Amino acid sequence: MPAAPRTAVDKALDLVEAVARAPRPPRLTDLAEEVGLHRATAYRVLVELVRRGWVLRAGDRYLPGTAVLRLSSSAARNSLGALARPVLEALSERTGMMVNLQVPEADRSRVIDAVRPDRLAMISRLTGETLPVHRFAGPLALVAALAPADRLPYLRAAEESGHPLTGPDGLLADVERAERSGFAVEYGRNEQPVASLARAVVTREGTPVCALTLVGLGAEFDEARLPVLRERLREATDELARILSGPAAPGTPEPAAPDSTPLTPSPSTSTEGPA
Repeated sequence: MPAAPRTAVDKALDLVEAVARAPRPPRLTDLAEEVGLHRATAYRVLVELVRRGWVLRAGDRYLPGTAVLRLSSSAARNSLGALARPVLEALSERTGMMVNLQVPEADRSRVIDAVRPDRLAMISRLTGETLPVHRFAGPLALVAALAPADRLPYLRAAEESGHPLTGPDGLLADVERAERSGFAVEYGRNEQPVASLARAVVTREGTPVCALTLVGLGAEFDEARLPVLRERLREATDELARILSGPAAPGTPEPAAPDSTPLTPSPSTSTEGPA
């Protein structure tokens, strides 16, 4: 199937991105060649981008404009990480656990921030790393909050790594438990003696945007303390969901929270490390 023709928006964004990623301020010819535009077309688009402040012209070279800088500053203040950071810090203080923030990617999740108390310095933050669903609680909680059809890439990646999907110890059973309870819990699967508990953050539209995960020593996730940790995690994820959803229109229900059937650890429960 032939590619769709590039719109004016496509051309403008291509040029803005090319200017932003260039190792040194590029010339018109460089930009036109990189984005695959005729030189005259690239020039016309750049004139408008300069007028709107997205690109700055300095002689025969181009730099990111003030609009890009304002957007970057706003993103730093209002990004998911910035919005979630106070929630992570409060949850870590209330539980004494490490807390990380994960977002879904194509077939796994990525840790974008973590708050770790000094006493757990031996546990990796995993910030910036991608985590597979069959080894970590964070992606498991996210996958359990997805529609069944949307789970397939995550399940396929686990299966290709050699992890079973079916049977009492299979991934489908883990997903079912997490979907039923609203929480994913893992013990030592990635690193002994580390355990973790995760819950997806679901916005008003019903989509899992991210997950918060409590990470600590396995002995601290025992049957006596697990209900308290679940409640603290529920409060934090609900608060972040409200922040991300913004003010509700009159008559709009609050974001639907996953069910919270108590999940008691047992020897048959899947095991895992920090998620």
